[in-house]
Amino acid sequence: MELGGRRGPGAAPGLAAAARKPRQEPRPGAEAGAPGAVRARRLLLGLYLVGFLDLFGVSMVVPLLSLHVKSLGASPTVAGIVGSCYGILQLFSSTVVGCWSDVVGRRSSLLVCILFSALGYLILGASTNVFLFALARVPVGIFKHTLSISRALLSDLVTEKERPLVIGQFNTASSMGFILGPMIGGYLTELDGGFYLTAVICFSVFVLNAGLIWLFPWSEVKLNSTKNGLPLDKNHALLGERHCEVREATKPRGPPVSGRTARLPWGDVVAALRGLKRLIFSEMWDIFLMRLLMGVAVMLYHSNFVLALEERFGVRPKMTGYLISYSSALGALAGFALGPILRLYKHNSRAVLLHSSALTFTLLLLYSTAHTVGVVVFSSTLLSFTTAIGRTCITDLQLTVGGAQASGTLIGMGQSVTAVARVIAPLLSGLAQEVSPCGPPSLGAALALVAIIIMSLKRPRYGGDGSDKVKSD
Repeated sequence: MELGGRRGPGAAPGLAAAARKPRQEPRPGAEAGAPGAVRARRLLLGLYLVGFLDLFGVSMVVPLLSLHVKSLGASPTVAGIVGSCYGILQLFSSTVVGCWSDVVGRRSSLLVCILFSALGYLILGASTNVFLFALARVPVGIFKHTLSISRALLSDLVTEKERPLVIGQFNTASSMGFILGPMIGGYLTELDGGFYLTAVICFSVFVLNAGLIWLFPWSEVKLNSTKNGLPLDKNHALLGERHCEVREATKPRGPPVSGRTARLPWGDVVAALRGLKRLIFSEMWDIFLMRLLMGVAVMLYHSNFVLALEERFGVRPKMTGYLISYSSALGALAGFALGPILRLYKHNSRAVLLHSSALTFTLLLLYSTAHTVGVVVFSSTLLSFTTAIGRTCITDLQLTVGGAQASGTLIGMGQSVTAVARVIAPLLSGLAQEVSPCGPPSLGAALALVAIIIMSLKRPRYGGDGSDKVKSD
C-alpha cells in the first residue's frame, strides 16, 4: 500500500465495501453478500463489547492495587518496584505479542492473551503475600494486550477510510467500561473480602470475553490484510525478505505436521521484527517520536492534576475527582464526534492529528497559566476531546504509512512507545514540579510544540498535497 492513492499488491475490499456493493452493482445473486456483511457487522459490535468488558474488569481492580499491596505489608519502595516491573514487561511484550498476532492469527492470539490475563487476576485475588502479588502481575504484564490485538483486527476488517472512525468507536466503548469499573470496584472493596471478590469478578469477565471470542462468526468474515505485503521502502522490500502474512482466521484447526512446523511461527515473528526495525528507523521514526512526545505531554498534564488544583486554587480532592470523571466521560464521547470531524477533513487523518495536537498545545498552555477554576474546567473539557481524537489518528497514521497488514506489530510498537512515555513522564514531572505546580503542564506544552514542528516538517512524506487518499473500495 502506498500513499497518494496507489494501491498496494493484493489490496482487498473492506467491510463497508462488501455492504455497499449489492446497492452499487445490482445483479442476480448480489444479495448473497448481504448476510455476510451483517454477520461481519455483528463481529464489529462484538469487538466493541470485548473492549468494554476488558476495561470494565481491569478498572475494577487497578485502582485498588496500591491499597492491597499496602495491606500485604509492602513498603512504598517495594510497591513501586512491583508496579515498575509490570510496565517493563508491557514495554517489551507489546511489539512481540502484536507481531505474533500477525503470524498466528487474531483469534488464537486473543484467546491466549485473554486466558493468561484471567489467570493473572485470579492469582492476584488469591495473593496473601507480596511474592504472590508480584507473580500475579507477570502473566498480565506479558499478555494483557487484548485491546491492541482488537484494534489490529478492526483494521483488518475495514477499509482505510473507515478505520479511524471504527477505532474511535472502539475506544469509546472501552472508555465506558473504565468509567463504570472503578465505581463498582470501590463499592465492592468495602465489603468483607472485597478485593478477593473484585478480582474473581474480573477473572470471570475475562473468561466471558474468551467465550465471546470463541463464539465470534470468524468463518463468515475475510480479513483485508491477509494478502498484502508490507512496503519497507520505495522498492517495496518485504519484511525479512518475505511476506509477514496474517493467517486466515478460517484456517482449519489440526495438529502440526512436525515439530519444525510448530516452531515456524516464531521464526516468522523474528523475521518480521527484524524487518520492522529497518522500517521504523528509516521511514517511521518521526511518527513514533510524535507519539512519544505527545504521550509524555498529556501524562505530564495528568501527573499532578489533583495536587496542582489544591495548591493553586484550594480545590478539594473530592471535587477534583468529579472533574476527572467528567473529563473521562467527555473523552469517551469523543469517538462519536470523530466521524463528522473526519468527513469535514475529507478523511485526512494526518491533518486531523496536526490540528488536534496544535489545539492540545494551546490548551496545555492555557491550563498552566490559568488564574481561575473556570479556565481549568474549560481547558480540561476540550483536552479530553483533543487527546482522544489524537490517539485514534496517530494509530491510523501508523497503519497508513507502515501497512495495515502488519497492524498487530505496528500497534504493539505504538504501545511500547507509550510504555516508554509512562516511564519518562513521572521523572520529568517530579523535576518540573520542583520549580512550580505549573511546571509539568508547561513542560508538556513545550513537548507538544516540538511534536507539532516535527509533524509540519514531515508533511510532504505524509501526503503534503492535502489528501491522504484511502484504499479504493
